[in-house]
Amino acid sequence: MSIKVAIVEDHPLVRETLAALIDATPGLVCVAAYTSAEEALASLGGRDPGVVLMDINLPGMSGIDCVEPLRQSLPDSQIIMLTIEEDTEQVFESLKAGAMGYLVKHASAEEILEAIVEVNRGGAPMSSTIARKVVTAFRQPCSGDDSLLSLSAREQEVLAFLARGDRSKEIAERLGIGIGTVNTYVRNIYEKLQVRSRAEAVARFLAR
Repeated sequence: MSIKVAIVEDHPLVRETLAALIDATPGLVCVAAYTSAEEALASLGGRDPGVVLMDINLPGMSGIDCVEPLRQSLPDSQIIMLTIEEDTEQVFESLKAGAMGYLVKHASAEEILEAIVEVNRGGAPMSSTIARKVVTAFRQPCSGDDSLLSLSAREQEVLAFLARGDRSKEIAERLGIGIGTVNTYVRNIYEKLQVRSRAEAVARFLAR
């Protein structure tokens, strides 16, 4: 079954290019394309997209402000933010709102398509420069939250890799440990932060 993709982008050329790219790719289909957050919130519910590509700087309601209400109406949809800027604060605000990916608009067609597939299967894709910003933030000392302070240095490192979309196998290879060990760290992170998902863990850290 094809992955249903919706686009929320006010720039006509970008919107049309993304729609054409998606429709030309086997396994993907563009089910809707909107010029504003308000338009998407009003009519996207019936489209049931698996993935939403969301511009941040929309006229009227911003893409970031659209994420939370969109997640409430479409809890199974995964949202990838698109932006021309690599603003750390916008990255964090988007993730806290519920977005699961963050790409710059000059990302290649291959990167965009891979991100759609990745987020649909549970990942958290990010452009490499943005991922570095997130990892850098995760490596800063935690403060102000006892549950975050309870994470070991290794658990914080694993959480940083989770935040940039790495899967257990990839984390294991990066750290030179077994997949089972990685999964144990992940379970410990969830237990200590009292969360049930990667998105909740990321949000807890970024809200510190």
